[in-house]
Amino acid sequence: MLTRRNLIARISAAALVAQLPGLSFAAAPGERRFVLVLLRGALDGLSAVPPYSDPNYASARGELAIAPPGAAQGALRLDSAFGLHPALPQLHARYQARELIALHAVATPYRERSHFDAQNLLENGTPRPSGAASGWLNRALAAVAAQHSHESGLALGQNVPLVLRGDAPVATWAPSTLPDVEPELLQRLATLYAGDPVLSARLAEAASVDALAEDEAPGRSSARPRTGNVQRLKLMAETAGKLLSAADGPRVAVLESSGWDTHAQQGGATGQLATRLRGLDDVLGALAGSMKGVWPGTAVLVVTEFGRTVARNGSRGTDHGTAACALLFGGAVAGGRVIADWPGLGARARHEGRDLAPTLDLRSVFKSVLHDHLRVPAAALERDVFPDSTAARALPDLIR
Repeated sequence: MLTRRNLIARISAAALVAQLPGLSFAAAPGERRFVLVLLRGALDGLSAVPPYSDPNYASARGELAIAPPGAAQGALRLDSAFGLHPALPQLHARYQARELIALHAVATPYRERSHFDAQNLLENGTPRPSGAASGWLNRALAAVAAQHSHESGLALGQNVPLVLRGDAPVATWAPSTLPDVEPELLQRLATLYAGDPVLSARLAEAASVDALAEDEAPGRSSARPRTGNVQRLKLMAETAGKLLSAADGPRVAVLESSGWDTHAQQGGATGQLATRLRGLDDVLGALAGSMKGVWPGTAVLVVTEFGRTVARNGSRGTDHGTAACALLFGGAVAGGRVIADWPGLGARARHEGRDLAPTLDLRSVFKSVLHDHLRVPAAALERDVFPDSTAARALPDLIR
């Protein structure tokens, strides 16, 4: 369904970037961009990046297991041990172009099962929920604030997430919330914009995108929330890319996606999770496509607060777990590989007998990206950004 919010936002997104004071589309040479994507609700990493060669994978997961590469609806092959969910073809193409690293069995220091506490710890950067009132990404921006004379961070959404809160100034952007568009308004806009090739083209594009979504939907009532959410996230991702591409625009952005808590009817290669992963693939593809001019200097990191149980529950879904996967991709990423100290999925190898055991601290990934990509000093990382984290050493060679 085309909403007034989506229509106006699509027509004006490009004009918004061009008209903001001081912004242009020419990227400053040598500057890096970073986008953090937070998947709230706990992504099932054993489906997103299936360890198809693990001898216990298929039996432990049952109907949730993703078939090995080459099989019908099988995983997209990464290497001899891991694949990507078949709903992630654009990310797979990034892997083949050596622009994506899949990291597995990763976790924060959190070992309980509360979404609220896990997300708080993920964003505050300490070993404890509510361990800091500011976020680690904001503190990292503060550590390099002298390099910039403008707001370096951008929050996509109505509110600034904890990870971006703190002393360093950040900007926000979100689509307006307005009622649905009536057909009569579309006709009036078409007449009004008939003499303007730019605005008339944007109107036609906005209408055609939502018409296509409606045509593909199996039923309007069930499909509307799904396509609307994906289209909204795509719009936000495209706008983020355009703002990040500006010469004196922000250098860091945070994009949030909710709805990854798949307690029931999760599905395997098809089903609820597959639909969400397909939408995520489209959103991340839109982000990359909007950053063509600065893509060689861009890194995008996709993370979630914790993983999900190895075995299926009684509702054909999965419950809150521990270790998960993370995805790091972009033109600045030394990709085409999987990083995993794989613990195995046998009953004795699982954390508390039920979860994928963590073997890689997510803060090690954060430190590597911040130091090697955004040039945050190592001393600031240990002292200010991630206090009490000396055991989590930065991973080498993630960035070109």
